[in-house]
Order: sequence, then structure tokens, then C-alpha cells
Amino acid sequence: MVFDFGRVLTAMVTPFDNKLDLNVPVARKLARHLVEHGSDGLVVSGTTGESPTISKEEKIDLFRAIVDEVGGKANVVAGTGSYSTADSIALTQAASKVGVDAIMLVCPYYNKPSQEGLYNHFRAIAESTHLPVMLYNIPGRTAVNLLPETVVRLAEVPNIVAIKEASGSTDQTTELVRRLPERFAVYSGDDSLTLPLLSVGARGVVSVVAHLVGDRMQELVNAYASGNAGLAAKIHRRLFPLIKGMFIDTNPVPVKAALNQLGWNVGGTRPPLAGLSPEKDAKLRELLKSENLM
Repeated sequence: MVFDFGRVLTAMVTPFDNKLDLNVPVARKLARHLVEHGSDGLVVSGTTGESPTISKEEKIDLFRAIVDEVGGKANVVAGTGSYSTADSIALTQAASKVGVDAIMLVCPYYNKPSQEGLYNHFRAIAESTHLPVMLYNIPGRTAVNLLPETVVRLAEVPNIVAIKEASGSTDQTTELVRRLPERFAVYSGDDSLTLPLLSVGARGVVSVVAHLVGDRMQELVNAYASGNAGLAAKIHRRLFPLIKGMFIDTNPVPVKAALNQLGWNVGGTRPPLAGLSPEKDAKLRELLKSENLM
């Protein structure tokens, strides 16, 4: 299977109201804005979408709303992975019924499976659906690293076609690109490593900062793809302070705070995540002003 996710996907926040209930109208509005400003696709209910604290029913409601809002204009990628293979299969099948374009599967967190366990987990979920699958490796959160040799094995499963690589290792990404078939797409899972990983063969980025500067992230990736590495590097350097600002606290706390400061009213984060301290909130506001975003 060949599937084009695009070059810039935004890992979309999940908007809540003042009671921390799902805010579907704001989610729709935000999704439309992101697609109109640089996003080829949206990852819904991933890390940035606070997937661990969103119920299955809320996820399905969110998938359905985003598909209805931007389906056909951008790829809607549903985050359906968890630490349970059976639960991941059930959510994947439910997501398929509401019309998402693809699914993203994070490495099982907390239970720390072996590489063979990871292989069996991802293969079982992929074989339960016709949808294209993007793997998601983020060992800093999951306590397990999906190794290149395991990804190479998984690439033999026809509908496993991409990986969001957030190990923070250029070496590991290089090994992935070197060993995987050309049809298999590798995406940076870290905004700050987008340009370095493009240089070793990554196709694009699953981005947080694209909530704020999606057009600029698209310009960066396209500049590099068209052979203008100098322009890409210039954009990278220009965006770097803002990128780092999105991680002054645990993601998605800063990006939600930034969106709220810009008038999006996406609400707070659900416990156990807490909001920014007054000091960090003020620092973020000054950063947004300095970047002419407010």
C-alpha cells in the first residue's frame, strides 16, 4: 500500500470547555483553520490531543466531527493506539467506521513490551483494519524504543506505511531511512529536529508548533524538498525560539496556553496535567508578542 500523508501534519489539541468537557464546535473551527494554514493532515487524539484522558466515546465523537469538517481537504489520522492490543483494535475499528483516512499507533506505554511484543502488537492492529498505519515511536513517554530492525519487519505488513519518529536520535532516523523501503515514510516527531531529519531522508513532520505557524512549517519543508536548503535553514532558525517555547512545560500545556492567549478558547488540560505557572504564562505571552503573533 502507498499512502501520502502529506508533508506537514498537525498533532491537534483537543479543545475543552470551562468544565473540561469536549468542545466539538471549537474543535471543528480549529481543524478548519489548521487545514487552511499549512496542514496537509491532522492527527487527532495523539499526545498533543491528551489521548490518555479522553474516553473512547469522546474520541469517536471527535473523529467524526473532524472528518465531517475537513474530510476530503486533509488527511484525518486517528490516534487509536494504547497499552492494550485488544482496546487498540476496538478503537481502530470504530474509527474506521466514521471515515478517518489513517490511524496512528503509539508504542504501548507503561507495560514495556519486548521488541517481539511490539511487533506482535502493531501487526495485530494493522491486520484488523484496511486503513494505512503510521507507527509512533516516542521512548521518552513510553519507556520503550521501537528499534529500526523491528520497524523493518513491520514494513512488510502491507498497510503499515509510515512512522512518526520521536526518539530524538538523528542516528536512529538515518538507520530507519537507510533500511526501510522507499515507499515507507519517516516523519519527524519533534519540531526542532524537522530540518536535521529532512536532511537524512525524512518526508515531513508531525508538528505541534504548526498550530501557530503552519504556513511557515509548510514553507520550511517545501523549501528543503525543492532543493533550497538555505531557505529552509533560515526558516528553521527563525522559528526555533517559538518551537522551544512550546516545550517550556509538558506538551500540550504550552500550546494550549498559547492558543488561549490568541483567543481560540481551547480550554485547559485535564488532570493530572496542570496549567502553566504565572511566570511561564507571562514568558509565553512575551514570546508570542516578539514573534508578532499577538
